[in-house]
Amino acid sequence: MASNQTFSERIRNNRLATSFVLLGTLSAGVIAGSVMTGTVHGAMQQKKNDTSDATPLKVPGMVAEPNQFTKIAKEVGPAVVNINTESLPKQVTNPRARRGGRRAPGQGQGDDDQQQNDMQDFFNRFFGGNGQGGDGDDDDDQGGPAGGERHALGSGFIVDPHGYIVTNNHVVDKADRIYVKLTTDPENDPGHPARVIGVDKETDIAVIKIDVPGSLPTVKLGNSDGAQVGDWVLAIGSPFSLSQTVTAGIVSAKNRVDPSGAGSQFQKFIQTDAAINPGNSGGPLLDMSGSVVGVNTAIYTQSMGSVGVGFAVPSNTVINVYNNLISPEHKVVRGSIGISFQPGISSAVSRIYGFAKGGVLVSTVTPGGPAAKAGIKPQDVITAIDGTPVKDGDDLVSNVSPRRPGSTARLTYLRDGKESNVTVTIGDRAQTTAAMNGDDSDDDSSPNTPPKSNVAQDKFGMSVSAVPAEILSRLKISGGVMITNIKPGTFADDLPLQKGDIITEVNRHATPTLPEFESTISKLRSGDDVVFVVRPVNSRNGSSFVGGKLP
Repeated sequence: MASNQTFSERIRNNRLATSFVLLGTLSAGVIAGSVMTGTVHGAMQQKKNDTSDATPLKVPGMVAEPNQFTKIAKEVGPAVVNINTESLPKQVTNPRARRGGRRAPGQGQGDDDQQQNDMQDFFNRFFGGNGQGGDGDDDDDQGGPAGGERHALGSGFIVDPHGYIVTNNHVVDKADRIYVKLTTDPENDPGHPARVIGVDKETDIAVIKIDVPGSLPTVKLGNSDGAQVGDWVLAIGSPFSLSQTVTAGIVSAKNRVDPSGAGSQFQKFIQTDAAINPGNSGGPLLDMSGSVVGVNTAIYTQSMGSVGVGFAVPSNTVINVYNNLISPEHKVVRGSIGISFQPGISSAVSRIYGFAKGGVLVSTVTPGGPAAKAGIKPQDVITAIDGTPVKDGDDLVSNVSPRRPGSTARLTYLRDGKESNVTVTIGDRAQTTAAMNGDDSDDDSSPNTPPKSNVAQDKFGMSVSAVPAEILSRLKISGGVMITNIKPGTFADDLPLQKGDIITEVNRHATPTLPEFESTISKLRSGDDVVFVVRPVNSRNGSSFVGGKLP
């Protein structure tokens, strides 16, 4: 019994030992497997992240020959400027009635654009200023609160190293302060103060000037007549305040007119699909020689963004306007013969009146104007000027408007089917237009309209006229000039002078007449002290002294 128990115990003990051995073996296997798995996984991970076979990238050398677009952008870019404007709140006390507007079918049109379109209305419609889609503006107007300051952004380009800049009239129109920012100016610098040399609303061209030391970079002007449909062109400007933006396209068409029909007779645009957006106004359109062939002026859009239909004023038009604006008169003078005509007449009319092969049927004749003095009458048909045939109204305008007032031309015309010739003296379009519209305010020969001073407007920001005799008598003064208008934010406004004040002396020089006043102030330069002796028209306290340093 005892030995059997011992044997059983042995067996039991051996089983336990065997179990422990098995458990130990299994544990060792698990541990070894884990170690081996971790080692294998680590090795695989290390192999996966191994980049010893990767070759580092290198910045390549610069291209030795840049493309033509690059060359033009580098060459012309420094001469393209940002133009920022500020318009101060205006208090309108006696708004004038609007003139012009859309021309109804059959309404007359003159050789001097008798309809006198309200150009601001044109740009509001054509450029989308009405805020109702349809058409789009390409100057960036950042309007402030109602009645507050308004800021706008446009572009321009330097054409003279002395600081003369070409831009659009609608960029600077009604602006009280104008700043021009050069590519070399610091980022936060608003730019250099600029003054308006002259504007031409008919073509929407303006010339402004900045005074900076040294010589400025300039563009070169090209001949827009040489531009062909399909030619590559570049536009440079500041769309959406993004300065020095360059876009490329082609000349899509030439001699385009305002699609709404409300534009000036003197606007024939180059159409391009180079992207033009708000802020591009006044920037250059360049051909592949880097020459300016147009001034980017308008876009046709329904989204206020570019849809590939942009318009530029041809450079040949710009050159002619520029030369007029920098002349002593600072305005564009166009010739006129003082007639109106109906555009787009039917072929039946031309056959009945005997000019089926070309001519212009006279609708009205300005009383006392050049054509009237030469004997031209309504229903006469003008067929030639100095022997050159006239095929239609546009042809007549193109022939007459470049002629200087006072020069003469030989008109060939039909009356009752009989051809006759007459010599006509070319008149000033501005004056014949005013007379035709029953408004002689622009005619300096009118005895009832005292002449206004453009010199005072340029120098001080005010308009002046001769003092009516009854006011001189009432105030018991011998002469002077009366302030008729003051532009907000200008030298005259800051002094301050007031509308109706009478200036009798400038810097101790008596100015009893308008010519003497203009002669005196024409000698003043920026930085000069200016002192006016002023007699308020409604004051009994006598004269006062107002002065300051001319900016």
